[in-house]
Amino acid sequence: MKRTIYSAALAILLALTGAAHAQFPNRTLTMIIPFAAGGPTDVLGRIMAQRMGEIMGHTVIVENVGGAGGMSGSKRGADATPDGYTMTLGTVGTHAQGQTLYKKPLYNAITDFTPVVLIADVPIALLVRKDLPAQNLQEFVAYSKANQSKMQFGSAGAGSATHLGCVVLNTAMGTDITHVPYKGTGPAMQDLVAGRIDFLCEIVSTAKAQIDGGTVRALAIMTADRSPVLPNLQTTREQGLDVQAYTWNAIYLPKGAPADVVKKLHDVAVEAMNTPSVKERLQGLGAMIVAPDRQSSAYLAKFTADEIKKWEAPIKASGVSVE
Repeated sequence: MKRTIYSAALAILLALTGAAHAQFPNRTLTMIIPFAAGGPTDVLGRIMAQRMGEIMGHTVIVENVGGAGGMSGSKRGADATPDGYTMTLGTVGTHAQGQTLYKKPLYNAITDFTPVVLIADVPIALLVRKDLPAQNLQEFVAYSKANQSKMQFGSAGAGSATHLGCVVLNTAMGTDITHVPYKGTGPAMQDLVAGRIDFLCEIVSTAKAQIDGGTVRALAIMTADRSPVLPNLQTTREQGLDVQAYTWNAIYLPKGAPADVVKKLHDVAVEAMNTPSVKERLQGLGAMIVAPDRQSSAYLAKFTADEIKKWEAPIKASGVSVE
């Protein structure tokens, strides 16, 4: 008799759980963006969050949690209840580079998250103060080697993609130039415009306005292919220096998220990415939406692991580490 009652209770519980998943979502969701408001990741995340909320019929609130190169916010996302209501917008910094850069990472990017979908790739451009006496990458390398002891480069913070972009650049050039970390992209760009630092390896989505406005000079795109939004800007490879730096954006849930919830959010995100207005806005920022064969959750799982391995060697070779 007891076994019959237990079985019936278990069946009811499973049915209720399944019903809850089937109704997902039925309330407001949160997207944690592990960087300060106004930066490139924040802008992309807000565009996606707004459209995803419209598709689901429930608001997606953006929560900016900066600190530790994006690790603080990502840690909060990893520790959230795995019910699908808290997403984390990850980047190459938070879910790949940081695993090697930090001596004691706050989480394991592979085992502490459930991959949902890779959204976009975003190139990084090498920007210099407008009065720097170098008109192309070759001249910049020569100038840097001759003046490295008095030069400075900025970044959005230690461990950020902008920091590591310049780290790998310095390694490739064979220079040792002082790093000046800022609390976000905005103040770093302000100091570059003002000429207080010499160069910045900045994400195209925030660099383009300054490039177009002539307040800074772009010398190269640090990816294998040219950026569609800056088609006349040569790549580092085209200019004789085989060095790459970029970021990407992807949605993750905490580990243990139910498969049906993961699929629901995956499908919603893909629909949002394919919305013409979203596509246009993201492409205008310089973000390149990934091809359909790169949009599965399984692809993101493998991609994350591959990116961790890819960045391990250059980070270790640079000798840079963060406590």
